[in-house]
Amino acid sequence: MGAISSGSGVSSLSAGERAVVANMAPEYGSSSGFFPIDGTTLAYLTATGRPTDHVALVEAYARRTGLWFDPEAEPTYAETLELDLGSIEVCLAGPRRPQDLARAREVRASLAPLRRPDCVPAADADAVPDAAVAIAAITSCTNTSDPRLLVAAGLLARKARRLGLRAKPWVKTSMAPGSPAAQRYLQRAGLLEDLEALGFGIVGYGCTTCIGNSGALTPSVQEAMETRGVLPVAILSGNRNFPGRVHPQIEAAFLASPPLTVAYALAGDADRDILTDPLATTPDGRPVCLAELWPGGAEIDAAMAGAVRAQDFAPAYDAAEASPAWAGLDAPDTALFPWDAASTYIRRPPFAAIDAESRLGRYSATPLLVVGDDVTTDHISPAGAVPATGAAARYLIERGEDPADLNVFSARRGNWEAMVRGLFTNRSVKNLLQPAIPPGSTCHHPSGEVMPLWRAAERYRAEGRPVVIIAGDRYGMGSSRDWAAKGAALLGCRAVLASSFERIHRSNLVNMGILPLCLPPGMAPRDLALQVSDAILIDARAERLTPRCDIPVIVRRSDGTDVSFTATAAVETRLEAEVLAAGGVIPLMLRARLEGQTPR
Repeated sequence: MGAISSGSGVSSLSAGERAVVANMAPEYGSSSGFFPIDGTTLAYLTATGRPTDHVALVEAYARRTGLWFDPEAEPTYAETLELDLGSIEVCLAGPRRPQDLARAREVRASLAPLRRPDCVPAADADAVPDAAVAIAAITSCTNTSDPRLLVAAGLLARKARRLGLRAKPWVKTSMAPGSPAAQRYLQRAGLLEDLEALGFGIVGYGCTTCIGNSGALTPSVQEAMETRGVLPVAILSGNRNFPGRVHPQIEAAFLASPPLTVAYALAGDADRDILTDPLATTPDGRPVCLAELWPGGAEIDAAMAGAVRAQDFAPAYDAAEASPAWAGLDAPDTALFPWDAASTYIRRPPFAAIDAESRLGRYSATPLLVVGDDVTTDHISPAGAVPATGAAARYLIERGEDPADLNVFSARRGNWEAMVRGLFTNRSVKNLLQPAIPPGSTCHHPSGEVMPLWRAAERYRAEGRPVVIIAGDRYGMGSSRDWAAKGAALLGCRAVLASSFERIHRSNLVNMGILPLCLPPGMAPRDLALQVSDAILIDARAERLTPRCDIPVIVRRSDGTDVSFTATAAVETRLEAEVLAAGGVIPLMLRARLEGQTPR
């Protein structure tokens, strides 16, 4: 499903503004965001160094194919959402999901349910306050795709610096633009020095804080959390803010524009209306509000005019990609990859095989994990730092890795044994099978022993007992992280029964051979009151599986009573049914290739 923007308001948006909206497509429920091609698009191509003949080709192609923007056109859409651009005000998103709009005046109230009633107040103005901004990060792919927003952040930093303002000492600040050209135009505008003075120096280009590569919090914040019960808050210009994603110790995070991120770093806490309450005081004691620092459109235009140059972009990208370390890696050139049994980074995964068996069939399964609503792919498979006390850390340390430098899960994605030990370990995940089960764990039946999910999965596999996962609404929302589905496959999961699925994760489950089943409307995991001793009987034989077909399910209690219902196979096409029958997309493709067929 795609989101297509049309109407007279489109012409008023710059290419950078359109890129920000399109980049947030997954967060507003779309697979892609599309703006029709027009003169603004062509001007952007020219401004970023594309050759004249290339720009002319784009225009000719768009006009010939009907993709050129017509503001008077009235296309027919499956669903229409009207937005008056004049009604938009300064907002944030959070504190736990990107779809949770928070106007500036609502931020304080939105944090109230997360704050501890026994929090000890700060003793003085220099102490870390409750709702302290622990992280303020201008991050890569979303807002920094618009140079105007970075320039606006730089101008705000310049004004603050001239007034003698600084980011609060407990705030961990950083900037990681999506484009390496950002350094050139910020430096040329004289704004990079201003940003650096406030702590927003460039730490790299790519995924940093937004994906969890944020590093440790400042010691003062950690102490305030431990001794006084302070709630830490992250402010970032990224696109996702699920609990634990930005940092495992941060459950409250807001998405904001780059200049607003700088403003919150100056304020030092989120316990305010950022638009009206003073951000800070000057060295002589004068309060400063955001309006005094916020740059106007003419200021941004003037800074942009002398800073952004078309010839910057190609050389900047070439320089960023010319990594001697990367170029110097020893890459094998053999037909088959030479797996190294001693590697802690790349291990041959069990699912990369031609002989995988189909997980379809008629079977009785044990509930391995029961979770509620809004379990994201970040909750399922983390990407941030490998915690030094977890099962993944113990696995790595036993194989010679440095306990002080275990890297991040996103760097360990080639090692399935490390990744499987991190599944569902986000502290927000609650296994509803029992109230006291730690994150990433379950209760094995019939032993009653509480153990890590991966270890329970090994035991159930040895016992020849299938397992399933039961979840609430929007299961698998967030990043299109394929490891979330790979993880379920490694746990031996044959089906996931959920109130609803996020589209991309549903597709990834199918591709891993796992059957996604939608619970009947109105039914939630808590309604089933599942116990570890319950058996879940599923009749999902391959010969009967068709798109959106009914699947009979029986929950058989240990006392012999049954709860029966009909689930719906979240299978959209016949090809998906074939993938499931083959045991996943990898074995399907391998078999087709060996048989001389072209995989569909």
